Amino acid sequence: MPPTTDAANPGAQDEHAASRGRTSPARVALVGVHGFGAIHLKNLERLRQAGTVELVAVADPNPPSPGALPATTAVHPDLQSLLAGNHRPDVVIVATPIQTHAPLALAALASGADLYLEKPPVASLADFRQLQEAAGASGRSVQVGFQSLGSQALPAIEKLLTDGTIGTLEGIGATGRWVRDRAYYRRSRWAGKRSLDGIDVVDGVATNPLAHAIATALRIAGARTVEDVASVQTDLYRANDIESDDTSVIRIRTAAGLPITCALTLCASESVEPYITLQGSEGTAVFHYTEDRLQISNAAGEQTMEFGRDDLTENLLEHLAGGTELTSALNDSGAFMLVLEAVRTAEPPAPIGPTHVLWEGEGDAARAVIPGIEDALERAIRAHATFSELGLPWARPADPPGTGVLFDAGGRTLAVQRTGAGLNAGLSPRPYLHPVTTLGGTVVTDHLPADHPWHLGAGFALQDVNGTNFWGGKTYLRDAGAYVSRQDHGRIELLPANAGGALPGEPAIWQLRWLSAEGQPLLTEQRILGREILDERAWRLDLRSELTAVVDVSLGSPGSNGAAGSGYGGFFWRLPACSGARVFTSDAEGEPAVHGSVAPWLAWTASFGEVPGIRSGQGATLVFGAPAESDDPWFVRSSGYPGVGSALAWDRPVTLAAGESLRRSLRVWVCDGELSPAAVESLVVSGRHELG
Repeated sequence: MPPTTDAANPGAQDEHAASRGRTSPARVALVGVHGFGAIHLKNLERLRQAGTVELVAVADPNPPSPGALPATTAVHPDLQSLLAGNHRPDVVIVATPIQTHAPLALAALASGADLYLEKPPVASLADFRQLQEAAGASGRSVQVGFQSLGSQALPAIEKLLTDGTIGTLEGIGATGRWVRDRAYYRRSRWAGKRSLDGIDVVDGVATNPLAHAIATALRIAGARTVEDVASVQTDLYRANDIESDDTSVIRIRTAAGLPITCALTLCASESVEPYITLQGSEGTAVFHYTEDRLQISNAAGEQTMEFGRDDLTENLLEHLAGGTELTSALNDSGAFMLVLEAVRTAEPPAPIGPTHVLWEGEGDAARAVIPGIEDALERAIRAHATFSELGLPWARPADPPGTGVLFDAGGRTLAVQRTGAGLNAGLSPRPYLHPVTTLGGTVVTDHLPADHPWHLGAGFALQDVNGTNFWGGKTYLRDAGAYVSRQDHGRIELLPANAGGALPGEPAIWQLRWLSAEGQPLLTEQRILGREILDERAWRLDLRSELTAVVDVSLGSPGSNGAAGSGYGGFFWRLPACSGARVFTSDAEGEPAVHGSVAPWLAWTASFGEVPGIRSGQGATLVFGAPAESDDPWFVRSSGYPGVGSALAWDRPVTLAAGESLRRSLRVWVCDGELSPAAVESLVVSGRHELG
């Protein structure tokens, strides 16, 4: 039962009900005049001068400075004394620390006042439900202070989605990268706390400073209530010496199946205005919610629009006058509260080790910076992946079933097997190797990069098998003459047989099944992977794939479907960011010369793994040996992104009748140091180990 105090003042309900229809200024009380309360004071002064409100009283244990309030405004140390002062406020605004929201809100409602409650509304889902019950029983209105929801861009976004301006909405990403120094966490006892004196606080990046990013993304997705959310996953970290998270991914799936991934940090190299990315089948829209600016990109070009914003206090007053819906009603915060509850009940944020954090500045002005966090945030929203799934060096290890070390040497991990089973469907989930490292420990694969999140380490895939996309991303269609977003993504399942790590000197044998978007088996595959240590600086990965058609199949690529020079598909190796890259064969050098060429080997030398301020790059060389069974052209990219593939269907499809098989055997020499063409040639001809 919600608490009530109207027994002490039987006429309170009638007086407040009458105030809803009157034209005189609304009587407003403000609880909390510092922090964001100071913003409310400024706004209330604007509304007072406009004749809309009368600030009858404020409450704060630390009174405002002299002259900060109208002469007629009473000052109290707390809400209890304010309510006992017979000020009869129509509206109480609560802008106090998170852990005080629930008791203050309940007291304000019990007094008969309507309520403006700063975000987050309360610190637990149980408190939220109690507050809902109290508001319902009192008949009072509650506005929650998610100011971004007052943006006039939101109706425009709703219209562009309805009109199909960016096609079908396939996902939403929320990105926030701000800077906060030590002083920010020392400003109060509750700052950065999960709880204080046994009371929930939940002052983390996702629930307080960048809570608007999550609330706005949920609103755009149409997720308002608890029932509108199917699941919430958290991946929480902290670089600062605090209890709560300062760097996190929150992954939400709505009841309608829409993925929303929120990647947030207070440890960026510089503060950037946060934004919401709408990922459409035919374009994108980016909403910079603090600036009410919307950027639309589609086939028609790019367009930028700027909008105004409705003030939530004015909206509440208009609602109380009759006819206007609340912009940020308490009941519409249920979806956000489900996210907060997931953060509150998650395991404590994992600390990010000092080797992965730079400190800039001195004393209270010092701030933690996570090198590369901007790229990590973008990867997360593009792939709808957690930091753990991205395999970031400071993140918790992601160990879904079947994932683990495939090859090692003397305790040094050389290749990790990933099933890909948990990936977003649009990435065409499939097994792959990542990370692959040199004997010296330099990582030479990448996965889920922001530019092409469907690029997955070292593996084997095709973009077109009887119309099913096993590559990920958009599909190139000959009739359209373009890449088109389609729900045509298949998946490659790793079956249990012999799927673990390989014993020293023995190959790993993977049995795989290629399933269409509808779950129909199209191919089976036996993939055999072996490794041989050549010397203290080089080892070789041997890979053989044997595809067997379950039904009559056509194996194709964008190149075989009309995209000249884009015949990728088959074996593919995505490299990480590198500098000083040099790509060459025995008789050609540079991307234009080697791309599409046929040569017995192709080498890539570069410096990998540089993190400014943390570590310098290390030289490494990858030598790709051509398949023994076919003169497949090399697919090479170095200018746009670093990647090498052996193209199985360069400019025409390969057909297999049901029961017919196709085999490709390749080798990759993984070497420390940047080798010369002569050294590469010597390495390749020095001897070959055949897979059994």
